[in-house]
Amino acid sequence: MEELIKCYFEIGFNNKEILAVLAQNHNIVVSIRTLKRRCRELGLFRRRNQSDIDDVIAFVQEELRGNGQMQGCRWLHLRALQRGLVASQSTVRLVLKALDPHGVQIRRARRLRRRQYTTRGPNALWHMDSYDKLKPFGICINGCIDGYSRYVLWMEAYTTNNDPKVIASYYIQCIERVGGCPERLRADRGTENGHVEGMQLFLRREHNDAFAGDKSFLYGRSTANQRIESWWGILRKQSVQFWINLFKSLQDAGHFSGDSLDKSLMQFCFLELVQKELDEVAQTWNTHKIRPAPSRGEPGGRPVLLYTAPQISGGEDRLKLFKHDEVDLCKEECTPKGQLPCDETVYDLSTLLMQESGWNTPKDAFEAAELYTLLREEIQNNL
Repeated sequence: MEELIKCYFEIGFNNKEILAVLAQNHNIVVSIRTLKRRCRELGLFRRRNQSDIDDVIAFVQEELRGNGQMQGCRWLHLRALQRGLVASQSTVRLVLKALDPHGVQIRRARRLRRRQYTTRGPNALWHMDSYDKLKPFGICINGCIDGYSRYVLWMEAYTTNNDPKVIASYYIQCIERVGGCPERLRADRGTENGHVEGMQLFLRREHNDAFAGDKSFLYGRSTANQRIESWWGILRKQSVQFWINLFKSLQDAGHFSGDSLDKSLMQFCFLELVQKELDEVAQTWNTHKIRPAPSRGEPGGRPVLLYTAPQISGGEDRLKLFKHDEVDLCKEECTPKGQLPCDETVYDLSTLLMQESGWNTPKDAFEAAELYTLLREEIQNNL
């Protein structure tokens, strides 16, 4: 256990996060007192006489979720002292400025705070959408993110994101993986989301909460789907822009015309690599630490911890249980991703050409680009 504590301490987890991850991932349940004692024994310190800065941050976060967002530094400092924290007013001021810079400006200008995006915890609202930046090249992306934790629930690359049965398979696979369906799910009005809407309403029809039945699915414009739109911007910067540049360079060199053969060859050569990178980006995102932004309704922390251990941030898991026989019925209306990355004829022909020519399966994007040009030239020469 000591090695685990040291590991999580050194990567920046606070005490509550360490306790949560020990219990969640390693089935080790200890008290905060035991953890602090072990930290002292290991020479791991964050504080001396002053209160731990994490405690001050947690207090300010809690206040900002309520009427504290309307109050200034001196008021919050007084409340901190009443709560038993030992911190200077300057410390509280710096924390408040870091967590809620927009709120500080509003209070200085004496303006009212407008309504903001808020959810009560993980699985209260999922945001689902399709991403078409690679679609001209035959690769279609669909994803879903939890609104509270910003945890990426799925991120799938495939030959289509228009087939409602394929999109429904992503939803069903996800709810089986997490053990329930969301309280609400939001998507745009595209026909590809019709099956997911029907399944969400069906699985939530007998629940008795305020968002049961017809209220459990929301339609809205894609551009107004805040959480997933924000994620697409991150994904483009971290991954997709690279693929756009690579594919456009092939196009500019005259190696891509946009016809069905070229798209199938792109899928054959690149689809698995794109999916692998999506998985890696999602994993990195889910484990990185997000700065809290109470002014935007965003608690701070790591998405994976905010999703699996919401008590750390004061959230409440809103996952809704389903009946397994009803999920089995839904599966009958799903079409999972096929085993082949492209059209079967193109796949068989490309595989045969690789075997005959001794070409290897590409390990990276540039090897895939070389294979693509070789296959395209060989096939066109034999048409």
